[in-house]
Amino acid sequence: MPLLTTTIGSYPKPAYVPTPDWFRARKLDLPDPTKAYDEFARSQPGDLERLLERGSHEVVQDQVNAGVDIPTDGEVRRENYIYYHCRELDGIDFSQLTKKVMRAGTWEAEVPTIVGPIKPRDHFLPRDWQAAQSATDRPVKITLPGPLTIADTVADAYYQDERLLGAALADAINHEIQALAEAGCTWIQVDEPVFAREPEKALAFGIENLERCFHGAPPSVTRSMHMCCGYPDMLDNEAYPKADPNAYFSLAPTLDESSIQAVSIEDAHRHNDLSLLEHFTDTQVIFGVIAIARSRVEPVEEISSRLAQALEHIDAQRLIAAPDCGLGMLDRETAVAKMSNLATAAHALG
Repeated sequence: MPLLTTTIGSYPKPAYVPTPDWFRARKLDLPDPTKAYDEFARSQPGDLERLLERGSHEVVQDQVNAGVDIPTDGEVRRENYIYYHCRELDGIDFSQLTKKVMRAGTWEAEVPTIVGPIKPRDHFLPRDWQAAQSATDRPVKITLPGPLTIADTVADAYYQDERLLGAALADAINHEIQALAEAGCTWIQVDEPVFAREPEKALAFGIENLERCFHGAPPSVTRSMHMCCGYPDMLDNEAYPKADPNAYFSLAPTLDESSIQAVSIEDAHRHNDLSLLEHFTDTQVIFGVIAIARSRVEPVEEISSRLAQALEHIDAQRLIAAPDCGLGMLDRETAVAKMSNLATAAHALG
């Protein structure tokens, strides 16, 4: 069997999709999308839903046409992969922004503030999944931000206890995961990039809360998680500070013993010591072999070589080829070229 392929989350939005996002904001020097989204929400075009569904179909079809076996919805509706979910939770105030330094000092911004108990509202991700899934017969993966990453990206003026806050967020995320599973979604991924930056917190309570997100999920669901080492501030910035590569080694044994079935790690931007893969004895590894912050398109031969090296340390049935992270920083032509080479390389191996 050839190696399976997947994507991780974001995808460059088609030009006609009006939703602001931080990728566009950085490229075009636009206002902070956290604030811009509020103005957008007040002046939504009447045909917004049609445009979003059209965009979802288009990005899924791009991935399928490039050869991706498990595409995502491209996060077309999201201005930010974390705040999109946070806007659907009671207890988080987007009118009360607090200045905060995050990601181990690599990012400073005004962020929404937790002012009361976290509670989910009506389900919203099943709609996103159904719109994307209608574009293909391949399983479309839906992504959700994880508790530790949400907590790192908001200001807490209520709980004042990271473990309790994480548990409350996990319960709210579980509310949405249960609805996705009931709708028929079989690939669900919780994104926890902060694990790689704060492995001590991940081990202390982050993995426990990650499992709590999937509590009660049926056997039909592949419980997947993603932990990249961080987006740069701009494309082709090689000096951007990344998380400590040893964090993966610290986390791998505990994740492998957990109920998580697939773990996504990056390897393209900065190669790992591939003995890391041997620490995942039962878990599938979604292995990043496409750099998402470099405009250079990796040749098929280069991708094939790295995958072949990985297969010396893990069974082919448990290795899935992917980009390091979401593709939202790239233009569409580059994203398609990278995915096509990824699929060609992966499908020739196994």
